[in-house]
Amino acid sequence: MTTEQLVEQIHKKQSFLCIGLDTDLDKIPEHLLSEEDPIFAFNKAIIDATHHLCVAYKPNIAFYEAYGIKGWEALKKTIDYLNANHPEIFTIADAKRGDIGNTSTRYAKAFFEDMNFDSVTIAPYMGKDSVEPFLAFENKHTILLALTSNQGAFDFQTKTIAGKELYKEVLEVSKTYKNAENLMYVVGATKAEYFEDIRKIIPNHFLLVPGIGAQGGNLQAVCQYGITDTVGLLINSSRGIIYASKNVDFAESAANKAKEIQLEMKVELEKLKA
Repeated sequence: MTTEQLVEQIHKKQSFLCIGLDTDLDKIPEHLLSEEDPIFAFNKAIIDATHHLCVAYKPNIAFYEAYGIKGWEALKKTIDYLNANHPEIFTIADAKRGDIGNTSTRYAKAFFEDMNFDSVTIAPYMGKDSVEPFLAFENKHTILLALTSNQGAFDFQTKTIAGKELYKEVLEVSKTYKNAENLMYVVGATKAEYFEDIRKIIPNHFLLVPGIGAQGGNLQAVCQYGITDTVGLLINSSRGIIYASKNVDFAESAANKAKEIQLEMKVELEKLKA
């Protein structure tokens, strides 16, 4: 999917919501556990109920790896279902990969070719030769971890080294990578006060923003400094939407939560027209 196609969907749906499919068998409704593939049954129900309210889905790969082959099969069925029925949806493999040379190429092939995701999250710590193999794929996007929403982000990401905070160095250096136009960045909603400085460095790239909802991030604060003329934001909510209910009405409850966020996003998009 191209960036232009993603922006078109944002305006069409009046939403820049990304829903995280972090499916945990300990948290899904009990009646689904009798299904042949409870993970896929849960995901399909969530997708069917919410696809018109969001522009992206983000399975966190750990929630599938944890169940071995069955988990991978459920992930493959999920992405195949999305690509077949909702090809307009932007898909994110939240895998946080990152290794050098040919290993990164293999990771990229796994998610971009075999699984047919539109994007994958990447850790930048190993530098240029761990990122560029992902950027070589046409119309695929590499989402680089920049400033994350967890408390441990302060251990390294905000430390000042040679007069510059490390996350800012990641942003600056990554702009020099080959095919850097295919980069997006992870910036946590719980770090909203940093968005103004981030936009000075990367004014036009899309930001994947976790931390809204269960982690306490504020949509309006993020939009105040993070939104661009082409929106430039994908706001992710996972637990707050998909686990809105553990009853038989779980999908309907998820849709209601997604709708609440979508309506807030519509207001922010209307401000761009003013």
